[in-house]
Amino acid sequence: MKEYFSISKTAKIVGVTAETLRHYDRIGLIKPSKVDEWTNYRYYSAQDIVYLNTIKALQSLGLTLSKIKEIIYLDDFNKIVETLTQAEKSADNKISELKSIKSKITRAKTFYESKLNQEKGENQFIQTIPKRVILISNKLSEPSVDNLYNYHRHFYEQVGKERKNEFNFEDIAGIYETKDTKNLFAVCIKYGEDKNLKVLPEGKYLCENCTDSNREETRNKLINIAKTEYSIEPLFIVEIIVLTGILKWNYQIQIYLGK
Repeated sequence: MKEYFSISKTAKIVGVTAETLRHYDRIGLIKPSKVDEWTNYRYYSAQDIVYLNTIKALQSLGLTLSKIKEIIYLDDFNKIVETLTQAEKSADNKISELKSIKSKITRAKTFYESKLNQEKGENQFIQTIPKRVILISNKLSEPSVDNLYNYHRHFYEQVGKERKNEFNFEDIAGIYETKDTKNLFAVCIKYGEDKNLKVLPEGKYLCENCTDSNREETRNKLINIAKTEYSIEPLFIVEIIVLTGILKWNYQIQIYLGK
């Protein structure tokens, strides 16, 4: 026996109001599968709910209700697939855009947290940083005037033209250092598979801001603090490059302490 849902139950399942469903009915976008002849109560089927979820998804991409009505009642399956494929691409673009916005917000928050710690007179400070996926350069180890102000181009060239669309990078660069290697990196917003990808885990990082002139001293001091105060032998060190002006930059050194 076919199952039907009341208008209030359907609204709850789909995440819209009952008045929205009545509006859809009035404009002929989607009508309930069953209407009680005595009470005029509307009832929706499972298939109706699929349609309603599709409408909601398409509406979130900025499509008008009249355009959505065209799409869901098309008889040409090729056109339906084509339209939904475009909508899918639009959704991917929005996701990428939102990730970029979130990344910029996180970076701004991190910057102001470090400034707050400086105002408190704290040279070293702990900050919680979300997971970052980075692409390691296969050629560059240190920033320079020549490579830093167009470093995105270097990383796009590294992955190659045929894979360029798989990658998108933040406006941020840094140095990833292990016991044996030191490489410039870019932080990924979007990425495909690549042997040069590394994950900087989410968790607490011991940090300090420094200039190029005292970078080595600051780095060694943080390593010593990590060992003596936190009993951690750093497996890697991150040196985020902080632009301070034209042809000028400083660093923020970050050592992972764990979750």
